Amino acid sequence: MEISCPICKTKSEWEGNRHRPFCSEHCKLVDLGHWSEAAYRVPVQEEDEGQQE
Repeated sequence: MEISCPICKTKSEWEGNRHRPFCSEHCKLVDLGHWSEAAYRVPVQEEDEGQQE
């Protein structure tokens, strides 16, 4: 099965790829850097203070 690297979008094989879901060690480390810098965030919708539940 062929996959696209989430960092650089290069196509690579899933089977036998020790860096999956990435294509290389480089892309794996780039992703780790994004996590350490808190670049990945889930958007939060603030509730109005006057709104009742």
